[in-house]
Amino acid sequence: MPIRVVLERGLKAKKFVAFAVDWPGWSRGAKTVDGALETLATYRDRYRPVAVRADLGGEFDDSGSLDIVEDRLGTGSTDFWGISFSPSSFEQEPMDAAELERKIRVLQACWAYFDDVAARVSPEMRKGPRGGGRDRDRIIAHTIRVESEDHAKKVGLVIPEHGALVPGALAPYRAAYVEAMRAFQRGEFKRPMRSWTLAFLVRHSAFHTMDHAWEMEDKDLTAPAVTTEPRE
Repeated sequence: MPIRVVLERGLKAKKFVAFAVDWPGWSRGAKTVDGALETLATYRDRYRPVAVRADLGGEFDDSGSLDIVEDRLGTGSTDFWGISFSPSSFEQEPMDAAELERKIRVLQACWAYFDDVAARVSPEMRKGPRGGGRDRDRIIAHTIRVESEDHAKKVGLVIPEHGALVPGALAPYRAAYVEAMRAFQRGEFKRPMRSWTLAFLVRHSAFHTMDHAWEMEDKDLTAPAVTTEPRE
């Protein structure tokens, strides 16, 4: 089966995003359509360890070429950040329990990948324009705080400021986040997400995790510089 890809265009066509709708976290942006699709394809091998961790390596390896199944307009944030900020037509409610569990497995694999990267890269990062020159610990804190203090609220989970960064708190927080997603899917949390959906929430959390895991890998001073972004 081909890999279903959604192409998202910024409202002013300043930036474009391509993401694999069935593989949360595999998403790349660029200043051109071709650049976004090229970079997504380039990251196929880099994303593969996530599929393996989720016990989906066979399915991933058996997948065919990238197939654009939707070409859509995003939001102003697509132009500004170069990332997807709204659900595609394939990510509308409701999801069945099996689909949610598969996506949760992939998200958990993204978390495990992020944690492994964070444990092995250099504390000081290679400097460059991305992220304003943040070093490892600031990237880790940013990634965890955005998810736990912003994304998790979408499904009714309220985490105090810096709460998930307290020693020993990350694993319980993640378990609570997953359970909150399941409760939302069962209809136990009544407040809607407005412009977000549960499928998009999982994808966006996975994307944010992997984007910063790859950032740390690319800026690791103990490894050669990685060049996987498109030339523009």
